[in-house]
Amino acid sequence: MLRIALVGDRSPAVRAHTRIPVLLDTLRDDQDLDVYWIPTRDAEDPAALRRFDGVWLVPGSPYCSVEGALTAVRTARTEGIPFLGTCAGFQHAMIEFARDVCGFRSAQHAEYGPAGHDELIVALSCSLAGHQAAVTLAPGSLIERLLGAGRTVERYHCDYGLDVAHLDLLASHGMRFTGHDEAGEVRVAELPGHPFFLATLFQPELSGDGTDPHPIIRGFVGALQLTV
Repeated sequence: MLRIALVGDRSPAVRAHTRIPVLLDTLRDDQDLDVYWIPTRDAEDPAALRRFDGVWLVPGSPYCSVEGALTAVRTARTEGIPFLGTCAGFQHAMIEFARDVCGFRSAQHAEYGPAGHDELIVALSCSLAGHQAAVTLAPGSLIERLLGAGRTVERYHCDYGLDVAHLDLLASHGMRFTGHDEAGEVRVAELPGHPFFLATLFQPELSGDGTDPHPIIRGFVGALQLTV
């Protein structure tokens, strides 16, 4: 039995929250999965996540507890637990890495209030909420292997992304940016050397009609099987 923690503040108003459990349920024919929702306040305690084989930091920000979201990322990153972060999960994964690995301890998310030069996650010049857009994938990257292609079209529901001013800092400490939109903006990040650490600004859980899991979701579950 593989245990997956969905870290986020569950709400019927968030489309991803209704989609994700259904998509994971379709994979039960191939693997026994036990899926639990972990509210971000509960995730503040790392012990709440160590019993899981995989951590998915799901969309739905602002989170009730930023610290809980960051602790979920940190626990998965440092303890080799397969990690998937989508939309807000991507954004907070970048904040955790900036603070805890890069030494940018004041890195902030603009959604929680203005922070000037300390904003790592900033409002997009053009909202991507409800949009689909092409993403070009880096050759040899984890995401390219999962999708089996160098280009994909994905669905978004977000208003925030990485500030390009801080990309070099994150990259110099090991974060690899492996997906970009047609304007060159970062849409995918992954951590080489980790069993599975993938963050996407787009939402693979919104792909299709909700009955066939996206290759990223299948890859995440497959990584769990290799680490238990």
